[in-house]
Amino acid sequence: MSAVVSLAAATPERCVLVTGGAGFIGSAVCRHLVRGGRTRVINLDKLTYAGSLSALADVAASPHYRFVQGDIADRVLVTRLLAEERVDAVMHLAAESHVDRSIDGPAVFVETNITGTFHLLEVALNHWRGLEGAAKDRFRFHHISTDEVFGDLPFDCSKFDEDSPYRPSSPYSASKAASDHLVRAWHHTFGLPVVLSNCSNNYGPHQFPEKLIPLTITRASAGLSLPVYGTGENVRDWLHVEDHARALDAVMMRGAVGETYVIGGRAEHSNIAVVAMICDLLDAKAPLANGKRRRSLIQLVTDRPGHDRRYAIDPSRIERDLGWRAEIAFAEGLTRTIDWYLAESASFAQSVPLVG
Repeated sequence: MSAVVSLAAATPERCVLVTGGAGFIGSAVCRHLVRGGRTRVINLDKLTYAGSLSALADVAASPHYRFVQGDIADRVLVTRLLAEERVDAVMHLAAESHVDRSIDGPAVFVETNITGTFHLLEVALNHWRGLEGAAKDRFRFHHISTDEVFGDLPFDCSKFDEDSPYRPSSPYSASKAASDHLVRAWHHTFGLPVVLSNCSNNYGPHQFPEKLIPLTITRASAGLSLPVYGTGENVRDWLHVEDHARALDAVMMRGAVGETYVIGGRAEHSNIAVVAMICDLLDAKAPLANGKRRRSLIQLVTDRPGHDRRYAIDPSRIERDLGWRAEIAFAEGLTRTIDWYLAESASFAQSVPLVG
């Protein structure tokens, strides 16, 4: 509470519209920006199944934070917000993001990630064109994307960087790739000042329990089976969401217009190794009443279609050019995340999927 109260006397230097600010990454960005004291945050979120205002409780009372429930495709609403709040930057995080859901129902991914981004770009372009002087020079459209647009990597030492070719392999990653291309096109054709970023797999508190880490924590806490796709050897590069929020702030504030920055935690682990780590940490913190070791709950299940083998990010550009680097080691971040979910277990008990 003290962090929020201390902001009351500060005068924000900028106003940022965060789309999808009630989502997992978006809420972390909102918390980071408001707590920093330099930013007024307008959080525009549709509040779909994965959105949670509870993730914003710490900043909800700040005079430098405003929540608006709405759709990024609502041009009238977005136009009004940009004008009345004198927005300096748009941080576009609103997206459908779960690969499994994109396989079962790709239409909403096309609607939100592609068409929604198009509408937002059109409104942002009109807003920017109406600005003058320093306000026009200061404006940025920051598009936040994923490393999944690059496809996958073999099990070797190769990594994605800003020049990696696009090879999306799921409806989700294809929709994000399309939105990336739209943003670049609006920059090259119309001059809209954009920056882009592509991140590796995020984890941390407040993540909806359909993704690997929160799914495993919540199911393992309850002593339920732990489904793992295929052999579990698929590798991901893990990035704590708080490190990601700091990186996004750096890209928005100091990133070069028209450039892309890939953001990763330099923390590659196979899915099966991550699940095993969670099992061991939970056994130490909260042993099951029956004495069973949680690793015995792991069940290999039929692999999902088009499952990418490996993701890995080379974040050298953002480390070198913007002075950012991941600070939260994976073991520390995973322990903190488990502690958070254990403390919040009642809130998530009804959200645990029966299968992963």
